[in-house]
Amino acid sequence: MSVLSKSELKTKRVGVLLGGLSSEREVSLRTGAAVSKALRSLGYDVVEIDVGKDVAARLAAEKVDVAWLALHGRYGEDGAIQGLLESLFIPYTGSGVLASAVGMDKVYAKWIFSTHGIPTPPYKTFRDAASARAEADTLPFPFPVVVKPSREGSSVGVHVCKTKEAYLAAVDDASKYAGTLLVEQFIRGREVQGAVLDDEALGVIEVVVAREFYDHTAKYTSGSGTNYLFPAPLPADQYERVNAVCLAAHRALGCQGASRSDVIITEGGDVFVLETNTLPGMTETSLLPKIAAGRGIDFPALCERILLGASLKA
Repeated sequence: MSVLSKSELKTKRVGVLLGGLSSEREVSLRTGAAVSKALRSLGYDVVEIDVGKDVAARLAAEKVDVAWLALHGRYGEDGAIQGLLESLFIPYTGSGVLASAVGMDKVYAKWIFSTHGIPTPPYKTFRDAASARAEADTLPFPFPVVVKPSREGSSVGVHVCKTKEAYLAAVDDASKYAGTLLVEQFIRGREVQGAVLDDEALGVIEVVVAREFYDHTAKYTSGSGTNYLFPAPLPADQYERVNAVCLAAHRALGCQGASRSDVIITEGGDVFVLETNTLPGMTETSLLPKIAAGRGIDFPALCERILLGASLKA
């Protein structure tokens, strides 16, 4: 593993990889545009690479020396692009192949959380919609439940179901996406997010939504009524507990660079990690930049700090 210095990076061509082939393409385009603008403002030689099936040829043609990964979802967060970059010997930002793959698959991530004593809601998995529908009356926990595809991000295909009828409809929808079906006990509580940067817990932000949960619309639509409170107005012990479990999740998955974990805090103060995002969004409504700003790290400085961690992980 080799990390380039700031002076070395100023002489390199930085490829910001954005767009991609996943259901989160539009969010990735926004992340990539913001990152590119920030890095150019600091004097870096930046080229934007819209990732398609010809990405290897594009990287070669543009003579990219180091990659800043602004991708979200499949082929970007799941270890696929990381493996390609390792094979091309192009240093890249964020986590390596294995951490990316495991972090993207919610079921495998939960196995690892459980092994490390990191609290996560009870769940059951199903290989397809038919098997999930067949057990609608025998789930190991009562309604409401959460139905989600195991390998999508940005709350794509996620549903909170209060009734059997809603559950059946959610199963049909979630089965359209990648991965197995994950049915999780719904944990009622405050929605907070904790960020980690370079193996340091950055802090915790509370998300107050006007919708039932922090879904895709609440995350990425201006005027959705979502409010953000940083630092999250929690008792000191709860705040530190969230920081601790987010750092533990980051380390358990083997993450590098930045990560952001979704956490629920119950009325009784119990903390549950829902999932960890190994390539957090960097749009105008994204939470990692909000948390970093609260710690005195402005957006260009955050982008540069992530770039400084670019390396080969294998």
